[in-house]
Amino acid sequence: MKEDHHTKEQKHGFTLIELLVVIAIIAVLMGILLPALSVARKQGYQVVCQNNLRQIGMAAVLYVEDNNYLLPRDADNIEDPSIWFQAFLPYMGHKKEQQDYRDVKIYRCQAYPDKRQTVCYVVNGTEETYDQLKITNYRRLSESIYMADNEDGDGRPIVTSRTDPGVHLVDVWNQDHMPSSNNSRRVARDRHRKGYNVLYADWHVKRLSSHTTLPENEAKEIEFEMWRFHKK
Repeated sequence: MKEDHHTKEQKHGFTLIELLVVIAIIAVLMGILLPALSVARKQGYQVVCQNNLRQIGMAAVLYVEDNNYLLPRDADNIEDPSIWFQAFLPYMGHKKEQQDYRDVKIYRCQAYPDKRQTVCYVVNGTEETYDQLKITNYRRLSESIYMADNEDGDGRPIVTSRTDPGVHLVDVWNQDHMPSSNNSRRVARDRHRKGYNVLYADWHVKRLSSHTTLPENEAKEIEFEMWRFHKK
């Protein structure tokens, strides 16, 4: 007698042990992949941040050429257009009537923890004045840092507009502002893989390591030397 082709087929599902094995394999793979993805994401943040600084450097080049080689930094008055993030607006594709620096995405580092921050970089405020600096009076610009990652956390202001009081705390002029400092630090110590990005005054960009075995005072002195401008 022929078997009816409609005879019910025997159904076979996963056993509990097989399911547990599959789950264990997935867990192992996740344990391997997630750290790698985290590292890749952090490296991506670092690259984007460096690109931000390069574009700021390009704006600086255009600005100094149009303004008698004066380099904008901080300013004594929050309404002063020479504050760097305001001064560069015309060179960021902004029209004259567009004066809100918060529209400039490259002023923000994706790795900065507090997403309310609108000024993710600190500017060099050393030498005689915190205001504009005539760079043709200085040499070895490739050794002088112009800008770097802004530190986060307690004691660091979240700047949400150019009229915020904390806008004058995003410049660097003291050894205590260095990454190695444990007091009043303004340059980020560990923004990008135990280091921070910097823009030099000749407009090249580099990541610097904040790891050091030196005593704090000695490390701060060495780091601060990189922020000095050298007169001709």
